[in-house]
Amino acid sequence: MPRFAEPVANVTVSVGRDALLACVVENLKGYKVAWVRVDTQTILSIHHNVISQNNRISLTYNDHRSWYLHIKEVEETDRGWYMCQVNTDPMRSRKGYLQVVVPPLIVETMTSNDMVVREGLNVTLMCKARGYPEPYVMWRREDGEEMLIGGEHVNVVDGELLLITKVSRLHMAAYLCVASNGVPPSIIPPMLSIPNQLEGAYVGQDVVLECHTEAYPASINYWTTERGDMIISGE
Repeated sequence: MPRFAEPVANVTVSVGRDALLACVVENLKGYKVAWVRVDTQTILSIHHNVISQNNRISLTYNDHRSWYLHIKEVEETDRGWYMCQVNTDPMRSRKGYLQVVVPPLIVETMTSNDMVVREGLNVTLMCKARGYPEPYVMWRREDGEEMLIGGEHVNVVDGELLLITKVSRLHMAAYLCVASNGVPPSIIPPMLSIPNQLEGAYVGQDVVLECHTEAYPASINYWTTERGDMIISGE
C-alpha cells in the first residue's frame, strides 16, 4: 500500500511571494494523489490535473513520488491547512499549514500628522499599523533625544498612543512611529534625498557631494556625469 515518506511540512511565506507545498508518497502504484484545501474542502488537484479555477495554483511531480503544490503570489486568503491525500480505502492523508505573513504598514489615514499646539495643553499622537502577525508599535523622537512623558525621561513609548501632558517648547520635535512584527518588507522602492543641491569650490579644492538613499533590499548607488559616465570614487 502507498505510504507517506515524510510529513507535509508547514510553510511560512510573505504575502506576494510564491509558496511550495511538498507531498512525498512511496509505492503509489495505480493510486492517485490529490491536494485539498481543508477549511473550504476545495479540491485543488487530482493526480496530474489541476482542478482549481485559481490561476495562481499549479502542480508539478517527480517520478510519481514527489507531488508539489505551487501557489503563486500568495494572498492572505491563502493562509490555512492543505491536505495531500491518496485514494486508498480507507483514504490516507497528511496535511501542512501555509502561514502567510504580512510586513507592517502604517495606516496613514489613522495616524497623526504635523500638529500645532499651544503651550500648557495636552496632546495625543496616534499611530495605527496593520500586518500579520499584529505589529508592535512604539514612539520615539527622530533626533534620538529622550522624551519627557508623565514627568519621566524615556527613550521610547510603547503602544499606538503618545500622550504628552502640559506641552512645552521642549517637546517640540519630530516624533517617529515605529511598527514591527519580525517580517521584513517585501520591497521598498528607493527614496533619494540630497542635503545640498548646489556646492561651490575653488579650482583644486576637494569637494564632497552627498546623496542619501533608503530602500529595501539595499540599493546600489553610484554617481554619473551629465553625459552618463560613471564616476569612480577617488578619480
